[in-house]
Amino acid sequence: MDEDDIECWLQGYLRAWESNDPEDIGRLFTADAQYHTAPHREPWTGRDEIVREWIGRKDDPGDWAFRHEVLATADDLAFVRGWTDYPHHDPNAYSNMWVIRLADDGRCSEFTEWWMDASDPSSG
Repeated sequence: MDEDDIECWLQGYLRAWESNDPEDIGRLFTADAQYHTAPHREPWTGRDEIVREWIGRKDDPGDWAFRHEVLATADDLAFVRGWTDYPHHDPNAYSNMWVIRLADDGRCSEFTEWWMDASDPSSG
């Protein structure tokens, strides 16, 4: 995997985040993928559960802004720094770190995210 591969996947992720279309979400992940919403939580396991849980917690289109930087890729792993804002309904900003493992076909087999409330730097 190289940076172009992960950028392609990230663009698909952003499309799915915006559309909340089950097909857009599902095409990002392998059938047996694991999606960790935090490092020590039980992951959503399998494409169907990932789609179901994503839709159950979806953000509405236009309610968020996201920018990212690919920090590194190594073999099948990518490390991505992200910044998320919800300017219309959540005064908080979030700092994100994603670890993404891509299968040979470009779909994600494992996704882990860390997120921190970045709106109050003195709170951490």
